Amino acid sequence: MKSYLFVLFALIGLFVVNSGSAREYNILDFGAKADTAFLSTQAIQQAIDQCSEAGGGTVVIPAGHFKTGSIFLKSNVNFYLESGAVLFGSRDLKDYTKIKPGYISLRTQEATIQLIYAEDATNVSITGYGTIDGQGRSFKKLTKNDEGITRPHLLRFITCRNVLVENISLRNSGCWMQHYLACDEVQIRGVKVFNRNNYNNDGLDLDGCHDVTVSDFISDSDDDGVTLKSTSPRACENIAITNCVISSRCNAIKMGTESNGGFRNITISNCVVKPSPIKEPTFYGAPTGSSAISLEIVDGGKMEGISINNIQVEGTEAPIFIRLGNRARSHKSGVTIDHVGEISDVSISHVRVKTEGNTACSITGQPGFPVRNVRLNDIIVESAGGGTLADFQCPVEYKPKDYPEATMFGVLPAYGFYLRHAENIRFDNCAFVTKQIDARPAVFIEKSVNCVLDALDLTNLKTETEAGIYASQVQKLIVKGSIGGAGLKTLVRVSKQDESEITLSGNVLSDGVLELETMK
Repeated sequence: MKSYLFVLFALIGLFVVNSGSAREYNILDFGAKADTAFLSTQAIQQAIDQCSEAGGGTVVIPAGHFKTGSIFLKSNVNFYLESGAVLFGSRDLKDYTKIKPGYISLRTQEATIQLIYAEDATNVSITGYGTIDGQGRSFKKLTKNDEGITRPHLLRFITCRNVLVENISLRNSGCWMQHYLACDEVQIRGVKVFNRNNYNNDGLDLDGCHDVTVSDFISDSDDDGVTLKSTSPRACENIAITNCVISSRCNAIKMGTESNGGFRNITISNCVVKPSPIKEPTFYGAPTGSSAISLEIVDGGKMEGISINNIQVEGTEAPIFIRLGNRARSHKSGVTIDHVGEISDVSISHVRVKTEGNTACSITGQPGFPVRNVRLNDIIVESAGGGTLADFQCPVEYKPKDYPEATMFGVLPAYGFYLRHAENIRFDNCAFVTKQIDARPAVFIEKSVNCVLDALDLTNLKTETEAGIYASQVQKLIVKGSIGGAGLKTLVRVSKQDESEITLSGNVLSDGVLELETMK
């Protein structure tokens, strides 16, 4: 008898658990139609509203093609697209709802439009194996400075918590594909993006978010790929990004351009950067991309605790770009940025680059405001080369107020790395190779302090330059354990009457190669 009662109570308990489980709300039951001539906005929104009001559950978009205008996700709702489901954004702007969010940032001071929107929501997700297509080519850029105010974003989450976007395909946004602003506890995994049909077609924008993971992400975008921003005083913090394949005509992996709040505790690993196989249409950038890794502070924020490793790069004009500028653009009118920001404690390691460009990598700060504490380890860059003596001799402009872009200085006076106003910079086990004869040095350092080049490989040279390393006004430059090949005349050359402090130790040079020489 006791055994019978035990089984009976177990069955009753199982029934209670199942009866209280989350419900499914199929949009067909609310009047949606698998017909792109029919606008299903109202039906989809009713399903979302009822799901949220009932305490949560799953709104199901079944297999088929549906059309919608703006829809608003709410707390405890999983928006699920079945395999074979395609949700198209309407091509008519009248089907989109203008929203002015409560959270103030650079791009939320005016009412904006978006296809799928959530604000102040908790436990909200978009999952499944279907596709959301914004049909963004239908929306024209109305003004020169139109950065998405008049065109719909595909996804926009603002001040939300516990957000999951998983496995879906996102295509053809009118502007940024997905914008997460001031959100906490965000997970993006297994998502595929194609966004090459309009201006400002970023792949992913994390903006002032905390506690975020991004993994197994595949993106092909005309504008930036994986982008961290701070368009308000709130920094991006505690973010891990891994296992991504990124194609971008601009910056594949980027922190900036907007940088009011800055970036802290960010790790990016195990990513591939490659050119897109799609040649047209194009709006920005270069066919193979502007930069693979861009780290920028130009609006007074602070960048610290950045770790980037295991990155394979093919293409890009200037593979690594680290820039401290002073554009000083505020997140809202009436607020003044009265200070230069900071970049410090950055580690970039295990990077392999094959690039068709000859612009070179760079680390540049401002007078009195150097980029500090950067370590570059096990980096190999094979570039196009072809730089001339005139490129080496041409002064590099400062451009403190300019938009930060990896190609902003033109062809740099080095074919590997150019450094200016940098402090405590260390290169370990790095090599720079050119495909064509290049008259520039591998590394050009000026107006910097405490720089160490350890185990620099200069053996595979196609160069007519006089030196592997050129230094001007450098305090405490150490070059040790480096190898200079037969194509090199001098390992380190300093400018005439220069007061640079140079320490050389344990370098291995081919016969006839000088270790140090002063330029006449």
